[in-house]
Amino acid sequence: MNNHLLNRITLNAGICNGKPVIRHMRFPVTQMLELVAAGMTYDEILADYPYIEQEDISACLLYASFITNNKGMLFFSEYA
Repeated sequence: MNNHLLNRITLNAGICNGKPVIRHMRFPVTQMLELVAAGMTYDEILADYPYIEQEDISACLLYASFITNNKGMLFFSEYA
């Protein structure tokens, strides 16, 4: 599968309060998803953020697909 893309998504408590980010940069996955949802194309994103690579955008979308796939996910509210 495209698991090599997921290596571009990192978690670090010292960066963006531990939110998932792109390659240890202060660029949260949520920010990328918001740009795509707003209708920006890959080319527009890459032009506005020169340190972002096309694979970073794909990685964010893949990460979001895994997060929203309910199969095998635990819902923490069950343990509250």
